[in-house]
Amino acid sequence: MYMEAYNENYLNDDDDYMGDEFGQGVDSDDGENYENDIDIIADNQVKKEKCDYENSEVNDDNIRITSPYLTKYEKARIIGTRALQISLNAPLTIPIETQDDGTNGKSEYDNYLNNDPLVIAEKELYNKSIPFILRRYLPNGSYEDWRLDELIID
Repeated sequence: MYMEAYNENYLNDDDDYMGDEFGQGVDSDDGENYENDIDIIADNQVKKEKCDYENSEVNDDNIRITSPYLTKYEKARIIGTRALQISLNAPLTIPIETQDDGTNGKSEYDNYLNNDPLVIAEKELYNKSIPFILRRYLPNGSYEDWRLDELIID
């Protein structure tokens, strides 16, 4: 009985909910909610032009508004993106340890960790050798580009 009353009240509130043909919810904000406020760009693809959002301009490089610290969300996205690239046979930016013979005094788990894309991507991040630029969007529509070697990684 409680669930029926809850469902009736929920179905009568059509202000913010639209369903698609499969019954899944679709937001009605037409894509104007920018929840993902960072982009990861290859170092050679940065252009000093207007970005994709309306009325947005590039923030001057000399004036930095955002924090120089890499957030845990940015760190996770960078490591995930780089690990995907490594798993698709992208060239590595740091040397990894290779084994000469079957064991070389290490366990199979240690050998697995040397070849794991996530571990390699994390090592590259802490060495600041990943050629990415972090684009942080600001509330006024402008953005700041930070190279990873400029950011402080905790």
